[in-house]
Amino acid sequence: MILLRNFKNIFLIPELLKKLLFTLGVIVVFRIGSFIPVVGINVPLLASFMDRAGAAGGLLGYLDVISGGSLQRCTLFALGIGPYISSSIIMQLMSMTVPYFERMIKEGDYGYKLLNQYTRYLTFALSVMYSLTYATFLERAGLVLNPGMSFRIVFVLSLTLGSMFVMWLGEQISMMGVGNGSSMLIFSGIVAHFPDYFIKTYVAVENGNMHLFVALFVLLFFMAVTACIVFLEKGDRKIPVQYARRVVGRKVYGGQSTYIPFKINTAGVMPAIFAQSILQVPLFLLQMLAGRFLIAKTMLEHFTYTGFLFNLFQFALIVFFTFFYTELVYNPDKLSDQMKKNGGFIPGIRPGKSTADYFYYILTRVGLVGALYLGMLSIMPNVLLMIVPGLPFYIGGTSLLIVVGVALEFASQVESYLIERNYKGFLTTGQMKNRIA
Repeated sequence: MILLRNFKNIFLIPELLKKLLFTLGVIVVFRIGSFIPVVGINVPLLASFMDRAGAAGGLLGYLDVISGGSLQRCTLFALGIGPYISSSIIMQLMSMTVPYFERMIKEGDYGYKLLNQYTRYLTFALSVMYSLTYATFLERAGLVLNPGMSFRIVFVLSLTLGSMFVMWLGEQISMMGVGNGSSMLIFSGIVAHFPDYFIKTYVAVENGNMHLFVALFVLLFFMAVTACIVFLEKGDRKIPVQYARRVVGRKVYGGQSTYIPFKINTAGVMPAIFAQSILQVPLFLLQMLAGRFLIAKTMLEHFTYTGFLFNLFQFALIVFFTFFYTELVYNPDKLSDQMKKNGGFIPGIRPGKSTADYFYYILTRVGLVGALYLGMLSIMPNVLLMIVPGLPFYIGGTSLLIVVGVALEFASQVESYLIERNYKGFLTTGQMKNRIA
């Protein structure tokens, strides 16, 4: 009852309610666009082909889960937010390695705006490349009603414009809604598959294709993985910080003790999202080269989510992006300088470079635990498929990480909004505070 009463506090803040409704409205638009097919495609034949690809453990079925079924239906939003995320990764890497972009970042807000504009240009280019590769694949598979140059032009224009519109929708959520726009759109696409998963499992048990105890084991497995994600996402390493006492006139400032929390998973769900986006690249390249090179065709056949190659790539990418994104979020030198300017210090550690080195030491150790945790969880559902080969659905570890991680981030943002407005959050127990007029 207390939880429900605190949850009602959301409706007492008009600004928060407006943001939530706006986010929901954008997601509805995104889901509607995920059902508008591109002209010229034999949709029933494509759906049958994608079902076979998913059952065989192919990467096409894996990417269809991420897109919320848009790839299977070949809709306007078939590319989803993937090209934008891939572009963001490339531009962030360039901002750390290319001197021109490094100088651009140092220019402040103007530099970031310019970098975002370059990201949009690159998104457009990647969307054209992905959609052209997809069109070529559909023609070779005999899934196009009237193949030819006119189909390719219409198809590429449709998917490219759809991808740019999805990018714009994500930006609108980030600016005027709740949560990260890209994460929320991917979250909605994955969650859209859940009812179908339950129905397929129920039908499999009813028809005798799956034993009831196997279905219960699968349910308990995913519940245990979800609980593990929640537990580790909330874990952190607290670094004690002491602030020196300062006397300014007749007032005394500082002198208090606090701490800096370093989460076990400092990068959040972004490594999983980045890994999923990057995994699209080898798929499109292999699809393009499979008709010309035997080795590409062989690799494509073995690049399945139950195969060693795919899981190795996924694990390595998540570990890499965990360290990469942690480096972006936490800058030890900058954090040390801010503490020094405010009169803060870590007991037993000298301010300045020694503090920065200590932060780097802690981040490396905590980041390693977080990277291994994310990597292991990402491949655990794939291991389950090896144990239970007749599973009627597939949900990858990265997909599960995104769903749970985005849900936690979304709930935390709403919680912070409530506490900021002097209300008890719905994640905490207790009664509503008296609102300050």
